[in-house]
Amino acid sequence: MLRVMTWNIRTGGRDGDGADRRDEIVELIDAQRPDVLLLQELRGFDDRMLAGFAARLGLRPYRSASCLGQPVAVLVRPPLRTLAAAPLRRPFHHAAGRVVLATDAGPLTVLGAHLAPYSGGWRRVEVDWLVRAVRRAPGELTVVGGDLNALDPATDHTAQLSRLQPKYRRRHLRRDGRTVDTRAVGVLLDAGLVDLQRCVGGPDGGHTVPTWHGGAEFVGMRLDYLLGSPALAARARDVRVVRGGTADRASDHYPLLADLALDPA
Repeated sequence: MLRVMTWNIRTGGRDGDGADRRDEIVELIDAQRPDVLLLQELRGFDDRMLAGFAARLGLRPYRSASCLGQPVAVLVRPPLRTLAAAPLRRPFHHAAGRVVLATDAGPLTVLGAHLAPYSGGWRRVEVDWLVRAVRRAPGELTVVGGDLNALDPATDHTAQLSRLQPKYRRRHLRRDGRTVDTRAVGVLLDAGLVDLQRCVGGPDGGHTVPTWHGGAEFVGMRLDYLLGSPALAARARDVRVVRGGTADRASDHYPLLADLALDPA
């Protein structure tokens, strides 16, 4: 079984008041033992710092720098073998990266991304870049994960958006100021990807924000996703949001993980 986890750790695990959450972040990740870890908001993480962080977890890191925002990374646990790894060289607000891994069922393409937080139009452009990367995947197994900063088209978001402050509500509305913007996730679904939370996540709504740590701009929302190709979705055995204990205070997002019926090649 192969475990994939995605988590936005908020500003590199450090806050403006000097609080350092990195030990708690390592504690939670180590407890979940992901084989593939997608991290977002790695503020202050250069290659050397990320290497040290990954070494504490026994993982091998692949970092993607950001042109405007914060880096992202995909971290891999041996004995998974990396066939290819590189950033997606497009002007994402934050960043996205691609890692291809050898499994017993063929190559697994992992796309880790953090989409634009403020503009639905810009997210719409960014997901087109992700879709192109999905179409270039070398096999049938692909997972797209990360903080997509977007709402899913299968849910009525009217009530939750009504409770947001106007400046935060605007992030999730179209230009008319009324229509809920679900285009980013919708484009990925239209490209043939499967929402793993909807597929096998059970009764949990999958809300990944806010936590006890923070998230004034959120109100019971799902912004973090794991989406898979049909062949990968068929191998999904469990998908869940990690809540409680350390997860409540280590970031303003909860981690999302999926167990897949795959093994290293």
